[in-house]
Amino acid sequence: MIPEASYYSHPQALVETQAIGEGTRIWAFAHVLPGALIGKHCNICDHCFIEGQVRLGDNVTIKCGVYLWDGITLEDNVFVGPSVVFTNDVRPRSKNNSYSLLNTLVKQGASLGANSTILAGITVGRYALTGIGSVVTRNVPDYALVYGSPARQHGWVDEMGQKLVAAGAGRWVSVDGSRYYQEIDQGLKPE
Repeated sequence: MIPEASYYSHPQALVETQAIGEGTRIWAFAHVLPGALIGKHCNICDHCFIEGQVRLGDNVTIKCGVYLWDGITLEDNVFVGPSVVFTNDVRPRSKNNSYSLLNTLVKQGASLGANSTILAGITVGRYALTGIGSVVTRNVPDYALVYGSPARQHGWVDEMGQKLVAAGAGRWVSVDGSRYYQEIDQGLKPE
């Protein structure tokens, strides 16, 4: 007897891996290749494609129309908005078998706005936020707010995505005044 899956897969989804955490939901017309690792309580919406060397942490949300290519890792609590575009080869050519894929990492709690494009080999820092339609061509620091084409930093955000206010001497504070952050080389860190 085959045990009942601990995740939900819509009847029109094609799921070819068993490495899926409990409570995950995979919706219609999604295709997950063998070898993909998907954490617990993820939500993979309609018309998504996930290659076999993709790694998803727990509580990841992938909205409609997102394709995740080999070499992409999304840590826990990452949000990927609709139609976000990832790449994994910076010099693509048809019928090229000698390419080398670049790994892309989106760290814990980061959110990628709808229609953002993420260049291969980029790291998006913890709790960072990319605005709608951003073209991300360089690493994004922890807690940074970036947007534009190419994406540039326009401030800092907290864990809830709220823009932080300058508190002097490299310190930033949440709008409600309850949380402080200090600038470091990799972005911000909570005090």
